[in-house]
Amino acid sequence: MLRSRIVAWLRVLLPLTALAILSVLFLLGRKPEPDVGIPYANVDPQDLAERQAVTNPTYTGVTDNGAQLTISGAEAVPGKGKGSGSLSAVRMTIRAQDGRAADVSAGSARVEGDQVTLGDGVRMTTADGWVLTAPEFLASTSAGTVRSDQQVDVRAPFGDLTAGNMELRPVAPDASEQILDLKGGVRLIYRP
Repeated sequence: MLRSRIVAWLRVLLPLTALAILSVLFLLGRKPEPDVGIPYANVDPQDLAERQAVTNPTYTGVTDNGAQLTISGAEAVPGKGKGSGSLSAVRMTIRAQDGRAADVSAGSARVEGDQVTLGDGVRMTTADGWVLTAPEFLASTSAGTVRSDQQVDVRAPFGDLTAGNMELRPVAPDASEQILDLKGGVRLIYRP
């Protein structure tokens, strides 16, 4: 009997207590601020509507010697001429038919036809464990080559190298194998 009275009182008191807590939460909650923007929209809508750009573009193709080429970026902006433009936060992958691959990352890129100029923190990593950095890389989407005419710093599995210039290219024009050619006063610091 006592137990049933307690249960009867709790059936009334518990819902009223929950209602009181919810009322306090709504009364003490913050008022909405109509002037505050959406927290995840960090772009000017007017600027976004007026300029031409593509977000997260990806280009995929095959070079003359059969290597697979993929170029992607955060944003692409068309240039003034046909086949020209610029990319930001660029990533390029070249995968030869023999399975060897090279990944290139850069802060920005300029495109003129089949020539891509990569700059702003350029870094190339090969599947063999080589890491190359230079101020600028020049890539050809048709030939499947990547070269630098400026000094290149290389970290290889066996040590550190510097070279006056470099080129990643097919061994022969119609060959499926690629070679990394370092030239121009190559220096090696061997680390066994």
